Amino acid sequence: MPRARAIAIQNTPSGGPRRIGEWWAAEGLDLEVIHGYDGDEVPTSADGYDAVVVLGGGYMPDEDDRAPLLAPARSLVESALETDTPVLGICLGGQMLAHVTGGVVRADAGAPEVGSTPITLRSEAADDAVFGGLPSTVTAVENHIDVIEKLPPDAVWLASTDRCPYQAFRVGDTAWGLQFHPEAGASDVQRWTPERIAKRGFDPDAVKQTALDDEPTSAPVWRQMAQQFAAVVTGG
Repeated sequence: MPRARAIAIQNTPSGGPRRIGEWWAAEGLDLEVIHGYDGDEVPTSADGYDAVVVLGGGYMPDEDDRAPLLAPARSLVESALETDTPVLGICLGGQMLAHVTGGVVRADAGAPEVGSTPITLRSEAADDAVFGGLPSTVTAVENHIDVIEKLPPDAVWLASTDRCPYQAFRVGDTAWGLQFHPEAGASDVQRWTPERIAKRGFDPDAVKQTALDDEPTSAPVWRQMAQQFAAVVTGG
């Protein structure tokens, strides 16, 4: 039986799929990573793919003047929605999903979230195909100040934090948007420069230590989430 294939749009050099690609591969879902930041052509159609993944990046979803890859990426997401091809948007990718389906995204509009942050799942997550069965509270890596201010019409709100309400949502039955980074672990946080962390008003040593402390509990949860998304894609 052929393995399922997902396309992942990488928007920045450091914004790769990391551990989530390995988790999916173990579930029979392989990633074709398009390095849009480096000039790879971003397809505008989801034809031939079993899932579409849009990763993070330091742009608004419609800043085409800064990142020409964004326009075709939006078309790719729209194509996936039209054909019920499963979608997972992470950080910028989640904001892009909100943007193309009628939500509101604002730059520099929220209280910044940096490092391992407690995520609270809402009751709507209990019977969700991707978030169902996860703990009601779990930490995840955050790194943003841009926010989704309004969810798309008819979106299902799945998770929140104290600083940023719209941490996870679903559009229809097969498209999920996340503000946090399940693909990022403590080792990624350790590589952040202290200046970058302090600029947002956080203590660099505390951010890095908290990520290490939280990893043993959080990593299995996000692996379960990744497995459940793969099951949606593969029918497993």
